[in-house]
Amino acid sequence: MTDLPPYSVSVAGVVTREDGRILVIRRADNGRWEPPGGILERAETAEDGVRREVLEETGVEVVVNRLTGVYQNLGLGVIALVFRCVPTGTVIDKVDGEAREITWLTAAEAATAMTPAFAVRVADALSGAGARFRAHDGTNLLSVRPATDRS
Repeated sequence: MTDLPPYSVSVAGVVTREDGRILVIRRADNGRWEPPGGILERAETAEDGVRREVLEETGVEVVVNRLTGVYQNLGLGVIALVFRCVPTGTVIDKVDGEAREITWLTAAEAATAMTPAFAVRVADALSGAGARFRAHDGTNLLSVRPATDRS
């Protein structure tokens, strides 16, 4: 048996405005467009983690609505919990610098701007279907099935 470290858990928010545009960041570390998110802290609920991460990275306060997907990065050992969120209308000026850019994109723009492993998170959140489980290698999807389909 390989002595690998345990998985880490991250959270992300697909934040949608009334006009349907989605809040996205261009990460400072790799230049990729993604929904805002990050590592869940110990003793923090997933919903609290999403609110904290979105606020830290974008300055936007959100209400967390529902879990839309669980995404397993097999290469990095990360499990990401993604939630559909809406902005409260409150924006602060202080952000943590993890984002090089912050903008609101249409669903089509987000799908084009993001790698498949992140574009699908937006598509899943917008679909209205139940939560999905997907595995990926950091860029490309490896499996697709509903979270409730375990047979």
